[in-house]
Amino acid sequence: MDTRVNHDFNQALRQHNHFPLKRTRLSELQINLGYLCNQACEHCHVEAGPKRTEMMTWETMLKIVNWAKENEVQAVDLTGGAPEIIPNFRLFADALISSGIRITSRCNITVLFEPGQEDLAEWYADRNVRLVCSLPCYSKENVDKQRGKGVFGKSIEGLQQLNEVGYGRDPEKIIDLVYNPIGPVLPPAQAALEDDYKNRLKDDFDIDFNSLLTITNLPINRFEHYLKRTGQLDSYVQLLADNFNPETVAPLMCRHLISVDWQGYAYDCDFNQMLGLPLGYAGGKLLWDINPDKIKGSDIAVARHCFGCTAGAGSSCGGALT
Repeated sequence: MDTRVNHDFNQALRQHNHFPLKRTRLSELQINLGYLCNQACEHCHVEAGPKRTEMMTWETMLKIVNWAKENEVQAVDLTGGAPEIIPNFRLFADALISSGIRITSRCNITVLFEPGQEDLAEWYADRNVRLVCSLPCYSKENVDKQRGKGVFGKSIEGLQQLNEVGYGRDPEKIIDLVYNPIGPVLPPAQAALEDDYKNRLKDDFDIDFNSLLTITNLPINRFEHYLKRTGQLDSYVQLLADNFNPETVAPLMCRHLISVDWQGYAYDCDFNQMLGLPLGYAGGKLLWDINPDKIKGSDIAVARHCFGCTAGAGSSCGGALT
């Protein structure tokens, strides 16, 4: 008898009385400023890289700032690509901060060594911007395998620079690291892995950081291509579905967040954005055409990849959910 779990995410929600998945009050925007990046990581669901040309204009940035201020958005998560190399990134961040909005920036660390970014660590520190930095392992071999030759060395040097300006040591300067599994497996327990990271990075490099966020690789775009090439796509999707955890549903990021692409279009999450899956509420809308009062309680667009956020301890851009 076939005992496999069906890959219909809505069916999994129904079985645990969570269907349909609905929004709560909007509190955060995650803004993808563009797909240009100084790296081309194997697991990247954005398929970002040095040859991408999609980048947000200043006009779009201003519209987002005005909408966020008018609608009392509490927090903005800036991502890419490498958001820092998008033109007007610093002006955009400053405009959001001036509006009283808390900023998180998804920094790949090696961007600190790009031309024109020599003062980036100090710029971040002056504003107490929260940093979320990808470091998929504390070993050189694994990091360079996933992110490219030489990335580990630059990442360590960059983290030391950030420590020097207070990140991980000053309580107002928060830096969290991100772990992604190397292959098609679920992340280990976040708390235990965080202890390992802190011990190894401190002992080997005198590096401090605040928290470790474990994020499951979703079977979309570049990682999906890898899974297909290696004949592991079906087994990985099955692994995610088999490990569906209903306790992860309530804190899913898509329930309180809107993802915005480089053109200003709104999505339920960054992963849906990359798949072109329209916003569950009035899909195909620009952010500034949305009334946040009407979006509360609306359905969220879901598909098979959503099992990646609800497997095991759960996963989101903020790490484990349980």
